[in-house]
Amino acid sequence: MNYNPITVRLSISCGWLRGWYILPMDIKEIREIAKRYTPEQIEGCITQQIETGKNICIENESTEKILNDLSKAGFVKELMRQGMSFADALRELARRMRQLQGIK
Repeated sequence: MNYNPITVRLSISCGWLRGWYILPMDIKEIREIAKRYTPEQIEGCITQQIETGKNICIENESTEKILNDLSKAGFVKELMRQGMSFADALRELARRMRQLQGIK
């Protein structure tokens, strides 16, 4: 699959990619990525996945799942960098996902 990086980032931010809706959260995977990588490294992995179909952060998954998990982990890590706890950052991510999907 060949995705335009700008379209992918906007699609993920808006909650869907080519008719594919946000996958359920894999909290363990998000926690591991957020612990291990900086937001800049996560962004680099997203770009690498889009451009080459592979990245150093997550392997052996579909592109959609990889982009989904990396985007969520990047969002959580950025909130943690601003001083939020992992649990609070995860709650904020879930709140925004519900908001995007029209669920209150």
